[in-house]
Order: sequence, then structure tokens, then C-alpha cells
Amino acid sequence: MSAAVPSDGATARLAERLLGMRANREVIPPDPNHSVRWHEHDYPSPLARWNYHPEYEIHLIRKGTGKFIVGDHIGTFEAGHVSLVGSGLPHDWVSDLEPGEVLENRDAVIQFDGKWVQQTASLVPELAELKPVLEQSARGIEFLGSSAKKAAASIEAMGASTGLERLHHLLELFVILARAPQQERRYLAEEWFRPQLDGQAAAVVDIVLEYVFSNHAGNVKMSEAAGMVGMTEPTFSKYFKRATGQNFSDLVRKLRLAHARRLLERGDKPISEICYETGFSNLSNFNRHFLNDTGETPRQYRQRLQST
Repeated sequence: MSAAVPSDGATARLAERLLGMRANREVIPPDPNHSVRWHEHDYPSPLARWNYHPEYEIHLIRKGTGKFIVGDHIGTFEAGHVSLVGSGLPHDWVSDLEPGEVLENRDAVIQFDGKWVQQTASLVPELAELKPVLEQSARGIEFLGSSAKKAAASIEAMGASTGLERLHHLLELFVILARAPQQERRYLAEEWFRPQLDGQAAAVVDIVLEYVFSNHAGNVKMSEAAGMVGMTEPTFSKYFKRATGQNFSDLVRKLRLAHARRLLERGDKPISEICYETGFSNLSNFNRHFLNDTGETPRQYRQRLQST
């Protein structure tokens, strides 16, 4: 199958992103007035894309639902989603939007340099308690339950304060994350995940993710994805695997299964209807992939949730 010819719009977007290849390695500006950076942004936003940076990131979704990718993990989110993303780990949160919709201040984000933590810990040894959770964040951590609720409150309080009060809320947040029980942590990327990243790869992957996330329940084709970035299918397949640590088909499958889990959790649609709504061609194929991914069939997954 030959690669699809990229549209003029896709070609223009790719050219624009490739000209500024460093854009997807997000540069975090230093703030001489604060120990760490706290900021908020809308969605869509130039800051909301598949990107990576050497700083650690604590991320809060305030509103809406959608899908997220951290490393090679794909999941779904809703308001109150809190995560800790380690240094250099690529990530992206893509909201479900109506045409023309904008979610104002969707995200509250805290970013800080690992060297700052190390240097501060040499003077304030109590900060050493933070080291294990920062090491674990190399995979990305999603916080659940009461830990997520407490962390979200501290993140918001930090943004609304200054001076010593702001620092107080930051330390409060560090305590919550460092002491979160294991049952309220979900580790995301596989331990072996090691993408080969550069600015051009980040730009290409960002365009492909936009295509896949927008069409995952429909007819997603690798030929179309390859055509959007001006590559043949064999070249694109190798390039995508090297840049993301997973095959294109695996990405699509994970996204469809994440969507299926949300539908099973949020409603009572028949499983056969969920199968086709999430892009699977037949029920047996859907059941097999779901079982391989979760260790349960869709029916068992729903029954377990309903019994808790």
C-alpha cells in the first residue's frame, strides 16, 4: 500500500514544526523569584503537545476528559488527574473537545530541576525523603484516591500564594507524593522504556499523535500517518518505533483499549457495542486484546468494578 499524499495543511504544519525542531523539547524558563515554576494554561495551547524536558513535572488536570500518553503508556483522564513525570520522559494530555471549544486554564503545572532538589537536600537533609519517588517518576506516576485529592489542593494553594506560604505548600505537596501509599500510585511507562529523542522526532510524533488521537475509533491507517510526515511505510515504522519505543499498531491498540476501559467504567453499554465503538472489527478480537492487556475479559472487568 502506498503512502497517502499529505494535505497542504498537514505539510504546512509539519514544515512549521520542523523549522522549530527544538520546540518539542520544552525549554523551562528560570524564575529568579521562585524555587520552582508554577503555571497554568488552556487547551488547546502551544504548551500542550507531545514534549519532553529535563525538569520534573507535577501535572494537574482541572477540567474535561481525554487521553494521555506518558512514555509508552496510554490512558484516559478526567478532572482531578494528578501525575508526576520524570526528567526527559515524553508526555502529552489530549482533551475531548467539541469543534472550536477551548478549556481555559485546563492545566496547573509545577516544574523543577532535579539539581535544585539535590543542592537543597545537601542543606536540608529532610528532602532526602523525596528521592525514591523522584527515581520512580522515571516511569511516570499517576496518583489516585485521597493522595490525588490532597495533591490537587496543594497545587492550587501553591498557585494562589507567594513567598514563604508558597514554599510551605510546595513542601506539603512533596510530603503527599513521597508518602502516597502504593495502592494510590499507578506506574505508567515500562521500566525498559528508552526512546531515542530529538527535535525532529518530537515534531513528527506530535503530528502522528494528533492524527491517531482524533481518529482512533475509526479507520486509522499507518499509510496515512506515514504520508502526513512524508515517509514511506517501512521508513515510518522504524522511525516511529525508535522515537516512541513502541510500534504504531501498538499505540493504536492501547488507545482503543484505554477508551474501552473508560466506557466499561462509566456506563452500561453492551460490550459488543463498545467493541465496535472503539474501533475493533469483531468481538473475539476485542476480547482477546482486552484480556492480554488487563488480565481480564471485558465482562470480568466490568463485574469487578461493579462489585467494589
